[in-house]
Amino acid sequence: MTERKPPGVSFESFVDKQIREAAERGEFSGLPGFGKPLPDDSAPYDELWWIKGKMHREGASVLPPSLALRKEAEDAQAAVAAAVSESQVRRLLGEINTKIAEALLRPPAGPPLNLRPFDVEAMVETWRKKRNKRP
Repeated sequence: MTERKPPGVSFESFVDKQIREAAERGEFSGLPGFGKPLPDDSAPYDELWWIKGKMHREGASVLPPSLALRKEAEDAQAAVAAAVSESQVRRLLGEINTKIAEALLRPPAGPPLNLRPFDVEAMVETWRKKRNKRP
């Protein structure tokens, strides 16, 4: 819609004409949500609804640093269980232990961290035992 409104034509009729022509060209078909019911509007109004929607669509989340590090520690434990070599286990634990040690030196904002660095040797031994049990 880069055309300028011609002089002497009312704004409303100019806009209506643009919409009608776009509809005839099919520019409104296939839009996201086409044919779907409108979302429930019984919830209280939230001024940040569009920001929250965009973050949800993009999979973004905002956690306090301490909770984000707790989540990362859980993910590291899962990655250790799926590791294929001892060097990979040591690398994963070394990376998360470095982050935990830094966080313990200067506590992050938010809830308490409640984490200690992992005992690498104990975790490697546990990993070895689980790996040897596999058929």
